[in-house]
Formats: sequence, structure tokens, C-alpha cells
Amino acid sequence: MQTNIHEAKAKLSALVELAANGEEVIIAKAGKPVARLVRYEQSQQPRPLGLLKGQIMLSDTFNAEDADINQMFYQGEQ
Repeated sequence: MQTNIHEAKAKLSALVELAANGEEVIIAKAGKPVARLVRYEQSQQPRPLGLLKGQIMLSDTFNAEDADINQMFYQGEQ
């Protein structure tokens, strides 16, 4: 189904219902398609943990505090 933007604004709830039921809705501006409304399908597979294990390395001093930076952030605080 194709509809123009003006009609889509007025009938958004109905268009969303059509998409939720599996119908593809094309929204057009000046007769040219600009957007597609389709049913949202959530991925059923969880993301596996550790995909980047061994590919990202942090320096041993990554969490080390720096006196100059602490001074900039916390000067005047007691």
C-alpha cells in the first residue's frame, strides 16, 4: 500500500496496525516513495558474550589516577 505524507499523518494508527499485521506501507512525498513502514521483528537470538575478547587491550595504567587531572576536576572541593 502507498500513501502520501498528509494522509499518513491523519491515519497513522491505522497504518501502524496494517504494518503490524504484515502489510508493507510506503509513504510518499510528491508521489515519490520516501519511507517504508513494516512490522517490527525482534531478534530471537541473544547476542553472544565475548565477541571482542582478545581484540581489545587496555593499558595497565588505564584506571590510574593522574594528579594534574584530579586537580583540574576537583580544585576547590574539599
